Amino acid sequence: MLLASAVVVWEWLNEHGRWRPYSPAVSHHIEAVIRAGPRAGSVVLGQADRRLAPYLLDLHSMHQFRQDTGTIRPVRRSYYDPSSAPGKGVVWEWENDSGSWTPYDMEVGITIQHAYEKQHPWIDLTSIGFCYVIDFSTMGQINRQTQRKRRIRRRLDLVYPLVTGTLPKSQSWPASPGVSSSPPTPPCTCPQCLLVMSVKAVVAAGANGGTGAAVPQQQQQRKASAPSGGPKPPVPAPGLKPPDATATTRGSLKTLASQVSRRQAASTPALSSASSATSPPAANGKATRANLNTLNRTHLQRLAIAQSRVLIASGVPTVPVKNLNGSSPVNPALAGITGILMSAAGLPVCLTRPPKLVLHPPPVSKSEIKSIPGVANTCRKTTKKQAQKGKTPEEVLKKYLQKVRHPPDEDCTICMERLSTPSGYKGPHPAVKPDLVGKLSKCGHIYHLHCLVAMYNNGNKDGSLQCPTCKTIYGVKTGTQPPGKMEYHLIPHSLPGHPDSKTIRIIYNIPPGVQGPEHPNPGKSFTARGFPRHCYLPDSEKGRKVLKLLLVAWDRRLIFAIGTSSTTGESDTVIWNEIHHKTEFGSNLTGHGYPDANYLDNVLAELAVQGITEESTAQEKD
Repeated sequence: MLLASAVVVWEWLNEHGRWRPYSPAVSHHIEAVIRAGPRAGSVVLGQADRRLAPYLLDLHSMHQFRQDTGTIRPVRRSYYDPSSAPGKGVVWEWENDSGSWTPYDMEVGITIQHAYEKQHPWIDLTSIGFCYVIDFSTMGQINRQTQRKRRIRRRLDLVYPLVTGTLPKSQSWPASPGVSSSPPTPPCTCPQCLLVMSVKAVVAAGANGGTGAAVPQQQQQRKASAPSGGPKPPVPAPGLKPPDATATTRGSLKTLASQVSRRQAASTPALSSASSATSPPAANGKATRANLNTLNRTHLQRLAIAQSRVLIASGVPTVPVKNLNGSSPVNPALAGITGILMSAAGLPVCLTRPPKLVLHPPPVSKSEIKSIPGVANTCRKTTKKQAQKGKTPEEVLKKYLQKVRHPPDEDCTICMERLSTPSGYKGPHPAVKPDLVGKLSKCGHIYHLHCLVAMYNNGNKDGSLQCPTCKTIYGVKTGTQPPGKMEYHLIPHSLPGHPDSKTIRIIYNIPPGVQGPEHPNPGKSFTARGFPRHCYLPDSEKGRKVLKLLLVAWDRRLIFAIGTSSTTGESDTVIWNEIHHKTEFGSNLTGHGYPDANYLDNVLAELAVQGITEESTAQEKD
C-alpha cells in the first residue's frame, strides 16, 4: 500500500468483457453513500441519474442489479492519476450510427487525452488493443481495417471524486523524491494479505534463529527506520481492497498467520518454522533456507492453489508458470518458491490462469447439425403483424370488462382521480363518457373506462390488454419486434452442468431498418448490433419446452424491441425484451452462460409474465 491521491472511477462490466465507466455524477453519488455510512449495503443509482432508475449497486458483493429484469453485472472501484482525463473532467466520445455520442472506455480516453495534451497530430490505438487511429486535426476516428471514419469530440464534465490515502500499488503513483512516507497503516485482513504476511512470518522466524517466533510488527518498523539503512516506506502488499472497504487489525505476524490457517484450512497448510525452540541459533542464510525447506512439494502446491484462488477472485494479473503439476519435482518447487518470494516482496502473483470467456462451441460441420425431435422445422421468420381490423378500442375492451354502476370510493390508478368522479385524463378524448367505470373480469381491478381506452391507444393496439396494477394479460399480447429470422437446431456438444445432453443452438438475425408506427421514433432508422446472436439451451425435456415457448414469443414479436441499449447507451437500436437468453456456451463469466441450475425455471417465469405458457403452444396450433 502506498499513500497517494487519485480520482475514483466506478465502472461496470458489459457482456463483451469491457469495463464501462459510470458518469462523474454517479461516481460522486456512490462515494457519498460510502462516506455517509461505511456499512452501507446498496446504492440507488437513479438518485444520481434518472436513466439508471432500475439499477441498484450492492457494495458488499460489488455487483450492479437491475430490478426489472434481474440482470446482475460486476462493478469495480478504479483509481486513476489526478492529472489524467478523469481528474480534469475531460470526456472523449465517438459518434454512433444513430447520431448520439458514446464515451470511450476510461483507459482509451486517458490515452487519447495524453496524446492530445502532447499536441500529437494523431495517435494509433493499436498498442492498447484497438485497430483505430485518432486524427486530432479532423477530430475523427479511422478504422484501420475498414477505413471507416467516425466523428469524435472532447467535452468537459464534472471531475471524478478525489481521494487521498492508501491505495493498491497497481493503482497508485510514487510520491515526490525526498518526501518521507507517512507512518504505515495497520495491516489488512483480507485473505491475500494474511497469506503474504504469514509467509513473511516464516522467513522472519528463520532470520531470528529458527525459534519459530514471528518478529512483531513494531520491531520490524523500528529496524526499517534505523539510521544505518535510512527511512524506508513499508513494503506494499498486493490485492488490498480500497481503504474504506477493508477492516484493519493490529497484532503480531504470528496472529496473522494463524488467521490464514483458520480461514483457509481446507487449502492452505500451516506454515511452521524449521527448527524447534530448543534448537541452537543458526546463521541467517541457513536458517532462512531451512525454513523454506519445510515447505515441501505438497505444501507448495496447496499454497499456490490457495493464493491463486484469492488472486483470481480479486482480478490480479496472472504470471504464466508452466508444468505446475508436472512429473518433475523441480518445476513445481520453483513455481512455489517464486510465488512465495514475489508475495513476500509485495508483488502480485498467480500461478494458475483465470478461466477464459467461451462464447461459442467448437466448430460443427453441417452433417453434425440435426433437427430437434418434437419441434417442427429449423427456421422461423417473422414480419410485422397489424392490429386487428374492424375493431375499435371500445369493442376490444368490452370483452374484458364488466360495468360498475356504483364505483367504490377509491382512486383510479391510471389518472389518480377518484372513481366516483370523471376521469382525469387530459389527452385526446376517446368516444366514451369520462365517468364510466369498468372492472377487469379476471383480476377484479377497477378503472375509468376512459383511462383504459387511452392506455390501449398508447400501446401496441393488438387486441390485448394488460392490467396496469397486477400485469394480468387479457387476450394475446404481442410486441414490436422488427422483422427477422430465428434458426434452431441440435449440435453434438454439451453445456457445462448438462454433461448428458446435447445442445440446442438458437441463432437470431435481425437486420437494421426503419421504425414503423408502433416503434418509439416512426420513420427513423434503427441499428441492429451484434447479430447474428447465438444462444444455447440444453437438449433436455425442460430445454425443449423452453424452446417451444420461445418460438411462440418470437411469433408474437416479444423477444426483441427497439429502444436504448443499457450496455452502450445507444438509442434507436434492437435490444433484448426482458426474456433472458444464455449467450455464453462454455463459461459463465458474465452471468449469461452455464452452469446455471435455475436458468430454465427463471426463463419459464419470464415467459409467463409475457403471457406465454404451455397453453400458448396449443393456441398457436389452433
